[in-house]
Amino acid sequence: MRVAVVAESFLPHMNGVTHSLLKVLAHLRSRGDDVLVIAPSSSWLDRPSRAVSKAPASVEGYPVITLPSVPLTGYANVRLAAGTVSRVRRILAAFAPDVVHVASPFVLGWRAVQAAEQLGLPTVSVYQTEIPAYAARYGVPWAENLLWQRVENIHQASTLTLAPSSFALEQLDFHGIARLRLWRRGVDTARFNPVKRDGGWRHSVAPPGSKIIGYVGRLAAEKQVEDLAGLDAVPGTKLVIVGSGPAKESLQQTLPGAHFAGFQSGEDLARMVASFDVFVHPGESETFCQTIQEAMASGVPVVAVGRGGPLDLVDSSRTGWLYRPGGLDQLHAGVMDLLGDDTKRRAFGRAAYSAVQGRTWPVLCEQLTSYYTEAVEAQRRAPVNTFS
Repeated sequence: MRVAVVAESFLPHMNGVTHSLLKVLAHLRSRGDDVLVIAPSSSWLDRPSRAVSKAPASVEGYPVITLPSVPLTGYANVRLAAGTVSRVRRILAAFAPDVVHVASPFVLGWRAVQAAEQLGLPTVSVYQTEIPAYAARYGVPWAENLLWQRVENIHQASTLTLAPSSFALEQLDFHGIARLRLWRRGVDTARFNPVKRDGGWRHSVAPPGSKIIGYVGRLAAEKQVEDLAGLDAVPGTKLVIVGSGPAKESLQQTLPGAHFAGFQSGEDLARMVASFDVFVHPGESETFCQTIQEAMASGVPVVAVGRGGPLDLVDSSRTGWLYRPGGLDQLHAGVMDLLGDDTKRRAFGRAAYSAVQGRTWPVLCEQLTSYYTEAVEAQRRAPVNTFS
């Protein structure tokens, strides 16, 4: 199959969208598919700066075409691609894909959906980011409805829309978006595993005998990491924050007792996650939340807000606890319940580990390629596009 992948964000910026795309590209390479990646460049002239590395020319041997981009105000690592629908259309026409995979579309992705529609190409658009919910967090609540209009336009024009959780499916259905399919995310259960627990690392960040409360993710307004303030000075515990982002400095002031480990990946990240006693995630705008799966694969129970993706991932009272949005008293109580009972915490951790076995990336990527085939067949049955 020939697949054009259009990424709203991509390397060198690592986030949930990039992470899942790298897994997809590796799987497509193993299948022998032909792939072209279209993504924002790392600068307007696609030259590396002191703050931002240059986007790669290829990934998994597949060429990456980058379009000039500008940084998102207040978050320089997030790039917004420039260019017109006609430019994206020319790129797609030259490659002649069987299907266009549009990852977390909003700006570049919207152009790609329009270009594909004009060329009569099927699109599989992957809803990964609840951008409208960010409006209030970034001080523009009046923009939420406008942002939802963009989301609706994109996905109504797509051949298929893939959503990562039951919450996301219901949300998109409420907004009148049809042709919805569930596509979750895989987890690397070899990398994220309880055997990676590291006593030496624990002693390096917390006094002996302390319990470690851990968070992994972007340090940005939509993640609501400041909600962890009530856990910052609990006696006998250490709060560890893994990640980077524009809110880092303000969070260091809000959480003065926390250990900030910075951005981590690979084996270093796996070792840290497995070394937590409890994993916490307060963000209310998660369509899935991959870091929760990684904590569970590491045998670590989870306390997360009961909205979005965590509703599917956390089996409350078995693999962790869910708390109502805004219920920081419940967040605190859930963490303390697990930290105060070693037997319960270990039982929850074992249940969490068992719950994610079998959710491997190869299985999920094969499901994705079946959706590609479904979209191609649907396009063949569609009326002929007369655009010229």
